[in-house]
Amino acid sequence: MSSPSTSSTPVTPFSTVIRTASHEAHTEAETSTFMSDLLGGKLGVEAYTRYTEQLWFVYRALEDGAEALRDDPVAGPFIQPELMRTAELERDLAHLHGGAEDWRADLQPLPATRAYAGRVAECARSWPGGFVAHHYTRYLGDLSGGQIIRDKAERTWGFARKGDGVRFYVFEGIGNPAAFKRGYRELLDGVPVDELEKMRIVDECKRAFALNTAVFRALGDEFPLSA
Repeated sequence: MSSPSTSSTPVTPFSTVIRTASHEAHTEAETSTFMSDLLGGKLGVEAYTRYTEQLWFVYRALEDGAEALRDDPVAGPFIQPELMRTAELERDLAHLHGGAEDWRADLQPLPATRAYAGRVAECARSWPGGFVAHHYTRYLGDLSGGQIIRDKAERTWGFARKGDGVRFYVFEGIGNPAAFKRGYRELLDGVPVDELEKMRIVDECKRAFALNTAVFRALGDEFPLSA
């Protein structure tokens, strides 16, 4: 009589589950018409400025919300000072607005941006797992595809390399982005929640990408290419 098999199916790391499940939504966001036109050099610096303004509203919601979650067992480990972007965004926006001290007075969030920032703030208040989903979609994207945006912006509009105008994409406190991203994914793999909550986090990642896509769509409507 043969003994029962002791082999088991390998468990897929949660970071892999998230990346795989949200791949389609992620691709839709990064290949939006607005982003394609922006990266293709078809739009002017005013479109880049407007996009950067929208990011400011989202990151304020993300980083203001982070303050109350620093000691949370689920979200707390992800809140790392070297990731924070608001100060860099504000320096970029001051530069993009010609150094005007009152640049905030002119900023208006698009309705899609208001919805995006509102959802981030809602998760920060009441759902740490959802906050992690938004944290992941934003910061790992900044460390990866965001570097393509920085390079294109420098080439297209003449910003100094890693200087004012693109500082949002420069992570001075992260010497080895690849190693940092590996560590971040290990945090995801070890997030202390059950399988049902993990699936809820995956769904929120998809929602985050959809909210981001909606912002791109609205920006595309605001900056249509002439026929």
